[in-house]
Amino acid sequence: MNTTPATLTAPQDAIDALAGRVRGSVLRPGDEEFDTERAGFQTAATHRPSILVGAADAADVRAAVEFARDHGLPVAVQATGHGLSVTAEGGVLISTRRMTGVSIDPETRTAWVEAGVRWDQVIAEAAPHGLAPLNGSAPHVGAVAYTLGGGISLLAREFGYASDHVRAIDVVTADGVLRHVTPDSDADLFWALRGGQNNFGVVTGLRIDLVPVARVYGGGLYFGTDQVTDVLQAWREWTATVPEELSSSVALIRFPDLPRVPELLRGRYVAHVRIAYTGDEATGERLVEPLRAVGPRLMDTLAEMPYTESWSIYNDPTFPHPYLGTNALLRELDATAMPTVLDLVGPTAPVGCIVQVNHLGGALSREPEVASAVGHRDATYLVRLISILGTADEDTLLSTQQGVLDALAPWTVGRSLNFLFGAKDADQVRAAYDPADYQRLAELKAEYDAANTFRLNHNIPPAIAD
Repeated sequence: MNTTPATLTAPQDAIDALAGRVRGSVLRPGDEEFDTERAGFQTAATHRPSILVGAADAADVRAAVEFARDHGLPVAVQATGHGLSVTAEGGVLISTRRMTGVSIDPETRTAWVEAGVRWDQVIAEAAPHGLAPLNGSAPHVGAVAYTLGGGISLLAREFGYASDHVRAIDVVTADGVLRHVTPDSDADLFWALRGGQNNFGVVTGLRIDLVPVARVYGGGLYFGTDQVTDVLQAWREWTATVPEELSSSVALIRFPDLPRVPELLRGRYVAHVRIAYTGDEATGERLVEPLRAVGPRLMDTLAEMPYTESWSIYNDPTFPHPYLGTNALLRELDATAMPTVLDLVGPTAPVGCIVQVNHLGGALSREPEVASAVGHRDATYLVRLISILGTADEDTLLSTQQGVLDALAPWTVGRSLNFLFGAKDADQVRAAYDPADYQRLAELKAEYDAANTFRLNHNIPPAIAD
């Protein structure tokens, strides 16, 4: 039976009273559905709350937050559990997976999404109207947390951060109040929520823009080990020439030798170039010619596709698994950077990790019409590192990742909050923001959550008054 710390809990009569208020479920360790409800996509760690509220609606979220406030308990929030940071050891976990409402307004090209909605739901609902959301590479990720962390979509260079396309936010703040937040109703909180993630409350719904995209030219080019260095050089030079309508990345990955992996990739160390282009197929074919000219591919899946099939561009794993992740936002991708990374974690390194480099710039570099807390818009590339637990012990994997970050330090401007997986120290969280923005976030945290109820996250502690 699962156990949790004896502290950070509340009297049984208070828990019973909470259960009487909640339309969803209130669970304790040992209850039949407790372990299923707290489980997420990330299996390296799992929340161990004293009280788990499976919220069915915003009223349930309010009840849970009021309960936590009244008993001095910290609050964690989970929809799909992809980006788990700090785990709850006691306290209250609010599971939003039941809150799956999606409403499309084709006239305004917007969608209302509840807290537990996954991107695949929004894609399916928007497609009949010739519209698409600004989702990331994995459509099974929760829409709300992704967007609040910034959100680098498949079409990011053309349309900017997903958080730049939020019109309204419903959020329960630490005082238990459900607020409908817009740029006009509360400019400071609207600014902080878009980039500050869940530091300021539990978001129960978002109104987001949809874009007029029904199809893309996209897919992947897979190159073998002996071509990795040439591919990286060619891709780096090529990114300086492409239009904003084309977003791309390259991943360096050793595929496992498993039946679920395409036979041509099994057991191989591969450079996988990913392409998403909203222009016509003929122009797309012409644009990728310099990449195909590098040499023969193990696989080439580039083609015209409906946006509903855009998941196939990255083909991210859909099964839960344990991983550690960090990243570096770079002002430039120096010619020496990637060869150094290959030396550290490439095909001949004793301990490797998955490396993904995203081309940024374009609309990502421009301030949105309504400013947000998303930082480091001057970054032109994002290097992500993912290590699968079990390939080496955790300390070795973390030190390997740190070695890559150290090598990239001369060009690093900060971190991306969306891709900090697992508990990170205060310096890494601070590095996700411009210094003045971080100070403003801390001051707003003191205003909206002085007790730091929402601290089981990549936490921004409240500023201390002089």
